[in-house]
Amino acid sequence: MKRSSKPRSLAQLEPLDVDGNVIAVVETSQGGRTKLTFDDKSGAFKVKKVLPEGMSFPFNFGFIPSTLEDDGDPLDVLVLMDEPVPTGTIVPLRLVGLIEAEQTDEDGEMTENPRLIAVADASVRYENVKKLSDLPEPVVDQIEHFFVSYNHEEGKEFKPTDRSGPKSAKACLKKSMSRYRRRR
Repeated sequence: MKRSSKPRSLAQLEPLDVDGNVIAVVETSQGGRTKLTFDDKSGAFKVKKVLPEGMSFPFNFGFIPSTLEDDGDPLDVLVLMDEPVPTGTIVPLRLVGLIEAEQTDEDGEMTENPRLIAVADASVRYENVKKLSDLPEPVVDQIEHFFVSYNHEEGKEFKPTDRSGPKSAKACLKKSMSRYRRRR
């Protein structure tokens, strides 16, 4: 197989692996307070902000490569797994649900900004979670509360509007992949 002389960006990786699993790139590790974001221009992760004392990411958080949302960023994903993993780790996963939400953008306008919820293929603790409703409702409530609080810290509003299962999550992914291909 011929190798490309130029390394590909993490943001440009294929969103599905050879086995058909969705892949995520972790930006911020579970339990971390420092929100990192991938900068495609430099090919590095940079610090976006530090969360207040007592607030941390409940699970690994990242993005699905080669996707694009209305806010100009790749599709966000919260990855349930047994342990935190380092920034930049590629995690094969299965989609279990979607938290549909509206979020204020830079102009103060409300735009759709969904959050995919997924389980890492390697997870033992969450191996039986196949859909969002398999999680205890208080866990999903806490995930929503985290995103509401996180956005409040940035001076934005985040309003969850619905919860749905893997079928809706896959449709959201497909739409985001299509948007990415059209804008390339």
